[in-house]
Amino acid sequence: MQRRKGAAGELEFAHLCQEHGYMNVHRTAQHCGKTGQVGDVEGLPGIHIEVKRTESLRLYDALNQSKRDCAAADKNEIPIVAHRKNKSEWVVIMTAADFFKMYKKYMESSEDIEQEKI
Repeated sequence: MQRRKGAAGELEFAHLCQEHGYMNVHRTAQHCGKTGQVGDVEGLPGIHIEVKRTESLRLYDALNQSKRDCAAADKNEIPIVAHRKNKSEWVVIMTAADFFKMYKKYMESSEDIEQEKI
């Protein structure tokens, strides 16, 4: 039952990514089996995705798993946890340091766009 729910959650998150325009996102187990060194879902460049579809999440355990698997893959990606419990929306969990790296790049690209308008 747990394994089915996990696989369904991975597929659900992959479909969510596709709905947002990331068409190359897919469940890892469907394409290359479960090796433990790749995320549950792949196709977002630079992001290592661990999916948790559970009512109660041990936040730091899940994030540490994503960080460990990401380090083992040696791809220099940002480890995240995508989580959803029943009747709730998906959330993405990451370290504050990674959030600020991403936010800085976002702000830099926003400034570039504003400069182009002038």
